Amino acid sequence: MALIVQKYGGSSVADAERINSVARRIARAKDKGDRVVVVVSAMGDTTDELIELAYQVSEHPSDRELDVLLSTGEIVSSTLLAMALKSMGYEAISLTGAQAGIRTDATYSRARILKVESKRVVRELEKGKIVIVAGFQGITEEMDITTLGRGGSDTTAVALAASLGAEVCQIYTDVDGVYTADPRLIPQARQLPEIGYEEMLEMASYGAGVVHPRAVELGELFNTPILVASSFTDSPGTLIHGGVSMEVRNKVRSIAHDLDVAKITVVGVPDRPGIAATIFESLAKAGISIDTIVQNASIENITDLTFTVAKSQLSRAMEVVEPIAISIGARECVSDSRLGKVSIIGTGMQNTPGYAARMFSALSEKGINIQLITTSEIRITCIIDEARVKDAVLVLYRAFELEEEE
Repeated sequence: MALIVQKYGGSSVADAERINSVARRIARAKDKGDRVVVVVSAMGDTTDELIELAYQVSEHPSDRELDVLLSTGEIVSSTLLAMALKSMGYEAISLTGAQAGIRTDATYSRARILKVESKRVVRELEKGKIVIVAGFQGITEEMDITTLGRGGSDTTAVALAASLGAEVCQIYTDVDGVYTADPRLIPQARQLPEIGYEEMLEMASYGAGVVHPRAVELGELFNTPILVASSFTDSPGTLIHGGVSMEVRNKVRSIAHDLDVAKITVVGVPDRPGIAATIFESLAKAGISIDTIVQNASIENITDLTFTVAKSQLSRAMEVVEPIAISIGARECVSDSRLGKVSIIGTGMQNTPGYAARMFSALSEKGINIQLITTSEIRITCIIDEARVKDAVLVLYRAFELEEEE
């Protein structure tokens, strides 16, 4: 009798009909003899609607109260799903993140899970119940409710699966699995039957929205296999696990893209120790995540410092950086929010030369200008004009022959 954790996203539980459909899928797993824990997101666009409502009653809602408010979306989903299962004759119980033992730090809206105290979940499973857990939330030592930020329900699911020693964490969403490129841009993109944690982490971090990077990190850390599949079809999905690193395959596994990119350049920065630390420590304290960082070579002890942030954080980042730029004697601080990024990803690239040249050549032939470049051992990312991202994905898909079977 296997223990499995299933997670259903907001589109999968968007209304009563879909909740009943999810309940039938869960019931099939239970009928096979599996012990089942389910994590759910808020219904449809509930989270966005709650945020909008909060700002209608307050220009600056308290972070604490906002987290309490947003946590209710997942509680609604979990209770309705438990009701649906009970009406079908199955024993089920809904638990909040706190009741399920999700303990977090006190960083509201982007809390990190510190530990999972899963005794209550285990007790309910031992009674033969299906346990439905509200995702995206946890509780601090002071018993304050927190939310985990973007992708929080994925993170909840994998954390529970790791804590319980589940055989697999099944993440059900509105896509069939992980593809070699976004099928909305490349209709001929192929679904991957399996992919390693390392490649999936790069894909998730650089634009592939099927599973959140934090969830992949947890899966790799605890060696918990993650299945990504559709809740609307019986597609086998894509298994993310640690056993796919054979060299006999296409060196580039996928093309990822992301339109949520903005650039800030601090122009005319004095080239002396401590300047970068001052800027990036201040951004970190403001909760702003930095992606690509490029510093030009110094000329007469003056340089330019460029970095990228999410578009939603651009305004706040500029508020932080502009006063610092003035205080350190920089010439000016400029920004550009009309950017995107495109990446080629594959573990086979590590020890094989020529991939950067091939990528840059393909983009050049299409007249696509590269503004910034960032790399890892298994990824090359180019920051380009957002209007050319679709062209870039297509030309790279062809250049690396991803339409061919591996």
